Amino acid sequence: MAKRRKLEAPSAEDLSRLEQEFSATPGRGPMAAPIAQVAAESAGLHDPRGPEERAEAAKHKADAERLRDAEGRGLVMLELPIESIDADALVRDRVVLDAEEMQELKTSITKGGLRLPIEVFARTNERLGTEYGLLSGYRRLMAYRDLFALTEMDKYRTIKAVIRDPEAMGGTFAAMIEENEIRASLSHFERGRIAVIAVHQGAFETTEAAVNALFPAASKAKRSKIRSFALIFEELGDMLTFPELLKEKDGLRLAAALREGAEERLRDALAERTPETPADEAEMIGAALAGIELKADPKRGGRPKSVKTGPVKELSTGLTLQAAQDASGWVIRLRGKHVDRELVQVAMAELERLLDR
Repeated sequence: MAKRRKLEAPSAEDLSRLEQEFSATPGRGPMAAPIAQVAAESAGLHDPRGPEERAEAAKHKADAERLRDAEGRGLVMLELPIESIDADALVRDRVVLDAEEMQELKTSITKGGLRLPIEVFARTNERLGTEYGLLSGYRRLMAYRDLFALTEMDKYRTIKAVIRDPEAMGGTFAAMIEENEIRASLSHFERGRIAVIAVHQGAFETTEAAVNALFPAASKAKRSKIRSFALIFEELGDMLTFPELLKEKDGLRLAAALREGAEERLRDALAERTPETPADEAEMIGAALAGIELKADPKRGGRPKSVKTGPVKELSTGLTLQAAQDASGWVIRLRGKHVDRELVQVAMAELERLLDR
C-alpha cells in the first residue's frame, strides 16, 4: 500500500514566488498550458483587500468621477492664485472702468468678501505649465489685485473661480459678451467694437456674421444699430476720445454720414484738437456733420458694406495698416493718431510710384 504524503500550507515566501511565476507566465501564447493561463489571470485579478476596503475604494472612485464631471461642467468653485490668471487673454468688451464703481466694489469685497466667482478657461503655457485665461469678472479680478497690492494679505492672493469650457458656450467672445450682457449692459459702441475685433482675430468672416453670432437674442433693429456702431469703430475708433459715451441718436447719424463717404471730413474735424469732455466731442462731430446731406435714414441703422478684411499690421511708429476687399475692389486702411492729409498724400505718391511702372 502506497504511503500517503503529508500536505503542508505554502509559506509567504512560496506564495510570493508563485505569484511572480504566474505573472511572468505568457498570457495566451501558443505553447501555454490552460492551467497556466487560468493561474495568471487569477493572480492578476486577485485583490488582497477585504470587503470593507474594496467598498471604500469603489466609493472614492465614484466620488472622483463625479468631481471630474462637475468640474468639467463648471459646477465646482476653486481658489486660484491671482498671478495664474491672464486678464488680457481676451480683448475685453468693456472699454473703460469707472473709478467710483471700482472703489465701491473693493469696499464691498473688504466687508463681505467676493460674492460672485470669476470665470476662467484653462490653457497650457509651455514655460509656466497650466494657467488660466479670464473669461468674465475683469473688474472683480482687478479689485483683488489692487487689494493685494495695497494690503499684501493672503486672503487677496487667491480668488474664487469657476473653470468653463468656452467652446461649449459658443466660443470665448460669445461667452464673455453673454456674461456682460446679463450683469452689466454694454453700450452700442462696446458691442460694435468687440464684433469688429472678433473679425480681425479670425473668429468670424464678416462684421455682420459676428454681430449675428455674438448677439443672437438681440432684435433685428438692435443688431442693425450694433452694426452701425461697428462701422464707427472701424472708421473713427482711433480718433474718438469718448466713444463709449456716444449717444445712440448721434452715433446712428455719424454712421449714416460714414456710409455717404464723409470719413475724410470727419477725421479732419476730429484731428483739429482733443476734446475735453463728451459734450465737447459731440459738438465737434455735430459741426462736422452740419453740411452733410444724408440720403439714408439714420434711425434705420443699416447693414455695413460686405467687406473682407485682412490682418492688422502694427507698425513701429504706432500706425496700423490693414487691407480689405469689397465689391468695388481693394482698400488699404491707415490708422493712427498721427494720420493726416499730408501723410496720406505722401503714401499715395509712394504707392503711385510703385505701381506706375
